[in-house]
Amino acid sequence: MRIILLLAAAYHLAFAFWANFWPNHGFDLLGISRPNHPMLWRSIGLISGVLGLALLIASSNPIRHWLIVLLGFGKALAASLLISVAVFEGDLPSEVLSFLLLDDLIWLLPYSALLWVAIRSLTGIPASRDTPYPIEQAAQLYELSTGETLAKASEEKALVLVFLRHFGCTFTRQILRGLEDLESQAKQHNATLVLVHMLKSGQEIEYLGHHSEIPRIADPRCELYRSFGLGKGGFLELFGPQVLWRGILAIFKGCGIGHLAGDGLQMPGVFVFQNNVIIASQPARTAAHLPNLGALFSHNANS
Repeated sequence: MRIILLLAAAYHLAFAFWANFWPNHGFDLLGISRPNHPMLWRSIGLISGVLGLALLIASSNPIRHWLIVLLGFGKALAASLLISVAVFEGDLPSEVLSFLLLDDLIWLLPYSALLWVAIRSLTGIPASRDTPYPIEQAAQLYELSTGETLAKASEEKALVLVFLRHFGCTFTRQILRGLEDLESQAKQHNATLVLVHMLKSGQEIEYLGHHSEIPRIADPRCELYRSFGLGKGGFLELFGPQVLWRGILAIFKGCGIGHLAGDGLQMPGVFVFQNNVIIASQPARTAAHLPNLGALFSHNANS
């Protein structure tokens, strides 16, 4: 990561030097008419130099200075779009595209990779164990907010375990708005709805409002998630086109977005759990997954 940022910094500083001391050289190389106002080109060079200095600072700690990396990504993306549109509309000659490749497009992928590493580092909760607990052991260790262990509660009645994403996620907020319906569906199948979350016990109350009577399991280290096979999401699972589209719809429905309250990378899922055994499951394929208890119990009946 440091090497990439050092290379990007060196390039932008070199470009600033080149644009200010030889403002016409690049136009001559591309066979393009020299600008009437070379000072504008020099100003662009100065902006590149400032970005180069910022990237040089970011190279000392790429994770800590992720906002600078985001700035570099935004500059490269904006320049790529603006120049491409200008060439398409005939405002700039096509020869400019070769410059665009070197100046901006070539940096988009490294910047994206750096930002993804930063996201995983800053939002993820590291595992406290190399291997997850077996389900039977995890069920003995984790307790519901009612005081029973997961194992004991599952012996008395089937449990619908809804593993949530972090409480600031718009999809989690969408699930919380429909808790009454989920609880009603669970009762229709003689099951108890149980929410599994990533906060310390008691911290979830402020997010549940008048639904605080619903049994819950606190799993701040995400170990129970791992025991049930729920891992961290990849880029497409968290930010893919389908996720973004459903997120926009959820926001327009009034679900909104809150602050990060849990592991931002953790994937959700729904399980029917009885007598220490998973009867049916709906592990999420994307962060936009919402519980479908009708399909879940239908699968249970068919199996």
